[in-house]
Order: sequence, then structure tokens, then C-alpha cells
Amino acid sequence: MLNLIGTYECKADVKGRVMVPVPLKKQLAVVAPEGFVIKRAVFQPCLEIYPMKEWEALMQKMGELNRFSRKNNDFIRRFTAGVKTVELDAAGRLLIPKDLLSFAGISKEIVLSSAINIVEVWDKDKYEQAIDDAANDFADLAEEVMGNKSGEDHGVS
Repeated sequence: MLNLIGTYECKADVKGRVMVPVPLKKQLAVVAPEGFVIKRAVFQPCLEIYPMKEWEALMQKMGELNRFSRKNNDFIRRFTAGVKTVELDAAGRLLIPKDLLSFAGISKEIVLSSAINIVEVWDKDKYEQAIDDAANDFADLAEEVMGNKSGEDHGVS
């Protein structure tokens, strides 16, 4: 499994191209030839970049959902709304589609934040606000998610 590390600040040009910082590009080198999927995040006003193998594994799980359930169909439709494939170009840039830039409110200053096996793409101001907002609740969240020693309810054992 891919285990990405780091948070990087960079800029998007007027066309939505983002130069991926060298340390992140090195981590992505093993998966870059297969390309990536970029999509809207579910819980935050940001984007998520999935290496193709990670995306395919997720789609395999979603493919097991009963498509004759309206709830499942609605979830699949919303989860995959705006999904696009992207690749690193020869200069090491990713082109982020305009509709996704608009969804995430990204103008110029960007934060690329690793999230285990994906990369989140944030407008810098929104990222800093999300981190600040979460700071007060993080201790409680950490205890709830990681503090369960049995691992039965959720989190890691």
C-alpha cells in the first residue's frame, strides 16, 4: 500500500496546472505511469487525487453495492460526480480541471496534503482554516478514533 508523507505549498497557474513538488513527485513515481483520478472530496471543500490502483480498488468495493438500491445509486452518482483522470506531464505538472478548481475554491495558492494513500488538494486559506477549526476538537477526535484498544467499533487496534 502507498503511504504518502508530507504537506506542500505550491501554486496553480491560470490554466490550473500545478507543479508537483519534487519530494511528493518522488513518492508518486512508482504510481505515476498509470495516472491518477481526481475528484471532489466528500467531507471537505477540497479535491482528492487517487493513484489509479487505489481508485480501482475503491471502485471494486463500490461495484459490489446493490445498484437496485436507490440509496446506493445516489451515493455512487454523488461520489463519482466530477471525476476526471489526470497525469503528470513531462514537466511534472498536474492539470486540475476548471470545474474541480471551482468546486474547491482554489485560485492560486495551493496546499497538497498527503492523506495516507491519496493527496488532498486545497486552497491554502481553506486548508489553514480547516486545520485551525479542527485543532480544538483534535484531542477528542484522536481519542475516539485511535483510543479504542479493542478495535471493534472503529479506528485502529
